[in-house]
Amino acid sequence: MSDWLDDTYGRPMTSPDATWFHENFQPTGSAIGFRVTAKLHEERSPFQTLEIWETTDWGKLMVIDGAIMLTSRDNFLYHEMMSHPVLFTHSNPKRVVIIGGGDCGTLREVLRHREVERVTQVDIDERVTRLAERYFPELCESNDDPRAELLFDDGVAYMANAEPDSIDVIIVDSTDPVGPAEGLFNGAFYASCLRALRTGGILVQQSESPLAQIDLIKAMRSEMRSAGFQVFRTLSFPQPCYPTGWWSCTMARKGGELDSFRERGAASKGFTTRYYSVDVHKAALALPPFVADALRE
Repeated sequence: MSDWLDDTYGRPMTSPDATWFHENFQPTGSAIGFRVTAKLHEERSPFQTLEIWETTDWGKLMVIDGAIMLTSRDNFLYHEMMSHPVLFTHSNPKRVVIIGGGDCGTLREVLRHREVERVTQVDIDERVTRLAERYFPELCESNDDPRAELLFDDGVAYMANAEPDSIDVIIVDSTDPVGPAEGLFNGAFYASCLRALRTGGILVQQSESPLAQIDLIKAMRSEMRSAGFQVFRTLSFPQPCYPTGWWSCTMARKGGELDSFRERGAASKGFTTRYYSVDVHKAALALPPFVADALRE
């Protein structure tokens, strides 16, 4: 091993010709790195350590507690797949809640849907949003939309206190299931979501890598089932800045099915997307055999 490598979690490492930020992801025994030119910001919020880096090829990079959150170059993949598949699967999504999502990219995508009347985003750490406004302003361009409500509060508590049968779509745009996000991956939280959803409502949650963390996806679906959800679909998509470069989201529905979606609406959506399309939506529903076998119930 080269003597310039440093296996400290999240520590930037300098090669003979460049400086790199590496995230060593212990659960998968792998790492991902970006060549960086400067650290633009670092602070400790009441909840976590936040860093912003300038990279040579991927724009700006946001890091939370040593884990890569997003880059300017590839965040559209995640934000589009966390929002458009679920919104086009629901027949008429008027009331949407986003748990997490402090960088506001998912909020921006949700608000592209004209039928959405109100979106509440609940993220525990206001500093994530303030840094996104400063360093990723393109993600925050819809923050002042009159349909948007930004709350900086505990998402678990928010859902526990939500009015029953009041929400059409819940999007859980969280970090990994550790630290502040740990409470978003258990049966009690999913039971709160089920109670708050109207009949036909859909919960979607980022569900990590189907290649390296299939056991986590299975555990999530099991907890969702124990909470009362009965129908699930896990959609996969590329995400270069996350471990293995292949990510997923999992949908669960309160009544109804998840195999079909409003194809005509998606095809004539009236706004531009860089990754999501009708064909991409269909493809994302088609799981590779090893994933389908692992998730078969």
